[in-house]
Amino acid sequence: VDQCSYPDGWPTYRARVSGDGQVWRQCDTRYENGDLIISYTPQTTATWFAYFAPYSLGRHEELLHRAAGAGAKLDIIGHSTEGRTISRLRFGTGRKKVWFLGRQHSGETMASWWMEGAVGHLMKTSDPAVTELLSKATIYLVPLVNIDGAFHGNLRANAAGLDLNRQWHIPPDTAPEVAAILKAMDDTGVDFMMDVHGDEAIPHVFIDGCDIDVKSTPAQKKGCQDYYAALLKASPTFQTVHGYPPNFGGDEAPTICARAVPRRYGCVGMTLEMPFKDSLDAPDPELGWSAQASADLGVACLKALNEVI
Repeated sequence: VDQCSYPDGWPTYRARVSGDGQVWRQCDTRYENGDLIISYTPQTTATWFAYFAPYSLGRHEELLHRAAGAGAKLDIIGHSTEGRTISRLRFGTGRKKVWFLGRQHSGETMASWWMEGAVGHLMKTSDPAVTELLSKATIYLVPLVNIDGAFHGNLRANAAGLDLNRQWHIPPDTAPEVAAILKAMDDTGVDFMMDVHGDEAIPHVFIDGCDIDVKSTPAQKKGCQDYYAALLKASPTFQTVHGYPPNFGGDEAPTICARAVPRRYGCVGMTLEMPFKDSLDAPDPELGWSAQASADLGVACLKALNEVI
């Protein structure tokens, strides 16, 4: 770990531990002289440790088919580097075209828990607010973009060793996942796009949106700002004080999804970041930022969308 990619991810971080593979609690963790030291006394015969609450490929498949059984349209929009399917869910029939992407960085499993919360909310067709949203928008979700990375246990890279979130301007042949999504977006158009991630170092929920892109139009910037205001009301965990600097991404910024997609389609686009560390805005000493917190945020993001779409 002394050669890790994100050394700022260790201060105040607490590893997750589980005795049943279901409930994940924080445990004492410290980083000293290049060593990550986890202090825990097992309470069960088997104990699991994780960077964040895992989300298995089996659970991903269950989510897809549960949604399809509840009326969502499930289709395959492409295949990964190693031939695995890139699956998409579609809800609603409204005029506005909305896209949500999850786990471009496969180790950021909070994005899958976010998707589970969002999909579960969209399945509540007896909820008048959901019915209203789906009458205004057609919502496309790609819950697991980097399925090869999830299979191999990679933190960020796909099977070809690429960071998919740096391939969105002109995707190479080694990023078929991105090419497939862009082709599908070309077919539908895009009015609103959110790319769901986790951040190793910053202990807050925040958004990096196209409103800070010098190439964004006034309408795009206003769309982002309106959404932030709605999400502040919908979620006690979201805030706008802490986040990335305006020059985040440097020279590679135009290749990031939340820059390239708004430039390509003239839409409102953003990256949602959740913490691996506990949230300082809604701390939970036992669980930290958790699977449930991620799922709840997925619901809140849809409620905010309904206010502005």
